[in-house]
Amino acid sequence: MTIAHHPSDELLTAFAAGTLDLGQHVAVATHLTGCPHCRRVVHAMEHVGGTVLSDLPATPMSPGAFAAIEAQLDGLASAVATGARKVVAGFDDVPGLPPFVRDYPSSSWQWIAPKVHLRPVRLPDASATRVFLLKSQPGTRMIEHTHSGFEMTCVLSGSFVHAGGRFGPGDFDFGDGSTDHEVMIDSAEACICLVAMQGKLKLNGILGRLLQPLIRM
Repeated sequence: MTIAHHPSDELLTAFAAGTLDLGQHVAVATHLTGCPHCRRVVHAMEHVGGTVLSDLPATPMSPGAFAAIEAQLDGLASAVATGARKVVAGFDDVPGLPPFVRDYPSSSWQWIAPKVHLRPVRLPDASATRVFLLKSQPGTRMIEHTHSGFEMTCVLSGSFVHAGGRFGPGDFDFGDGSTDHEVMIDSAEACICLVAMQGKLKLNGILGRLLQPLIRM
């Protein structure tokens, strides 16, 4: 698998620093599972961050800090044990999805437009970024659109093209309000992507404005 499109250095830095929200973290981590290049970049950033921290002067812990950490660990252990007893149907039927996402509670495909279906990914914790799977059939041409927020797209199978190039399995695409996309699925198989999004999809043109009320993403 040849990966040509990657997250920006700013996104990888935020991932390494742990400052992304959960939805954004899931999208970048999905790309990292299949991209040795970006994993090496993140590891280097983590090493630099660790070196900086080790050079800082030691700071005494506040009273009760250790007890508070123990209490949080006890709560986490209880939650893990409870979760282990639950039988959850995951996303085992989705090719290319990383194992850590497969374990999230499953959902069904929902029609959102002709030849396009969406499948929500229910995250274990609250996040300002929603995550979902998007499946588009071969030959599908998306109406030109932009975003009121941002969209991170990780290709799991199939491929699509737009003005920014061709995106196949493992590739990462980022779109925001400054980007106009006219996407076409160019693979012989359905294109399935993991998408992390804030804001809404905004369709351009007269046809886009007519169809906008019918499309919920």
